[in-house]
Amino acid sequence: MRGLTDEEPTAARGVYQAAITAVAVIAVLGLFVAACATGGTGARDEGPAHSDSVAGARSVISPAPAPKASDTYKRVDAVALVEQDPQVSPAVKRYLKPCDAKDPVDVTYGDLTGGPTKDIVVNVLTCADGVGVGSYVYREEGGRYENVFTAEETPVYAEIDRGDLMVTEQVYDKSDPLSNPSAENVITYSWTAGRFVQKDYHHTDYSNAIGGDLSSVPSG
Repeated sequence: MRGLTDEEPTAARGVYQAAITAVAVIAVLGLFVAACATGGTGARDEGPAHSDSVAGARSVISPAPAPKASDTYKRVDAVALVEQDPQVSPAVKRYLKPCDAKDPVDVTYGDLTGGPTKDIVVNVLTCADGVGVGSYVYREEGGRYENVFTAEETPVYAEIDRGDLMVTEQVYDKSDPLSNPSAENVITYSWTAGRFVQKDYHHTDYSNAIGGDLSSVPSG
């Protein structure tokens, strides 16, 4: 009977120790899983990642500011502007009559002189073939537009090129048809100290083979 009495506490202690060991293993496993979920450094790793995610979401969801229409753009009657300009020759003004109900002018608005509003480039064209007979630039000064550039060397055409004024002039010999000029001059001007100053110049001689007598070309 004594032996049976001594074995009972021993068995109970074994069961108790096993239970403690199982609880400890479960606790260790819980800490391991929690560490894996946080990247091994706890909640600190989670903070920056969360803020980065929010910032990324904002950059995608928040739309970029829509471009505003320029409040410096003022549409004008270009024909009336040229007609009232004393610097425009009478010969050019004769071409200002409408062509098939359309005004014979090309008008471009852009920044050439840094004025309070967009500058205006006007090219006057012939009705029959669209040849440029005059090119002008108008800048707003004191609430009205002033002529700051004039070119009337026919054929001529002016346009805005990356903030500069580019003027193209076709050059004809006496025997050249209108469709085949002999050369071309391209002159670039920049606005400097209150006026346009020549910045660049290119001259191109065209080949006289275009439109030539093909009978002189060897056959075969």
